[in-house]
Amino acid sequence: MFGDEISIGRGVQIRPTGYYGGPVGQGLVMGDRSSIGPGGYIGCSGQITIGNDVLMGPGVRIFGENHNFDSGKSTIKSQGVTLAPVTIGDDCWIGSGVTITAGVTIGTGVVVAAGSVVTKDVPDNVVVAGVPARVLRTRVASEKIL
Repeated sequence: MFGDEISIGRGVQIRPTGYYGGPVGQGLVMGDRSSIGPGGYIGCSGQITIGNDVLMGPGVRIFGENHNFDSGKSTIKSQGVTLAPVTIGDDCWIGSGVTITAGVTIGTGVVVAAGSVVTKDVPDNVVVAGVPARVLRTRVASEKIL
């Protein structure tokens, strides 16, 4: 489901089901005035929800599933995947080359620095960066970072 006035850049891949088969996922929900930069990858088997007014730079990758690999007696491919939704709140800026892994929720008003890998939930109104991403500062002068 797509909102009004969205933009999807050239070469973006939106994959609603896993490469290895299995049930078709819930897919992608994208809010009003949001954009995905060129060359992005949205693996939305486990449901990807993008809020309103979200900006994504080129090459952003979002994964709503992860491979199972706990058994050393079976191939990784044969163990299937676990679906886990990703949610991005309203008014976020996701920089170029960011990777967002399965099961992550990014709050409202978040800035994710270019090249970061987001592996854990991110609270509202902060700037995160790094591999893995961590909170650098708040965007609201009167608030303190936990």
